[in-house]
Amino acid sequence: MNKTELVQALAAATETSQAAASRALDALVRITSEELSKGGEVAIPGFGTFKQAERAERAGRNPQTGEAITIAASKSVKFSPAAALKAMVNTSKA
Repeated sequence: MNKTELVQALAAATETSQAAASRALDALVRITSEELSKGGEVAIPGFGTFKQAERAERAGRNPQTGEAITIAASKSVKFSPAAALKAMVNTSKA
């Protein structure tokens, strides 16, 4: 599902216009991104939690030359799904 399809589904589910659904989705992404960039976390009950994760500096290899390189420390985003989401994804369809 791409963003256009998601906006259409959101508009249909909430009985709003696609423009309003698109603004709501954009706001959710912006707010979540801002909170994560500040080091916070965003928890959505029944869906999951987004958290900032730290990656330590580590050794690696250049795949073209085989030369040893150092991969710098960085920050990433970690998503932990809620139990309800895991259960929904793991139910078998009969």
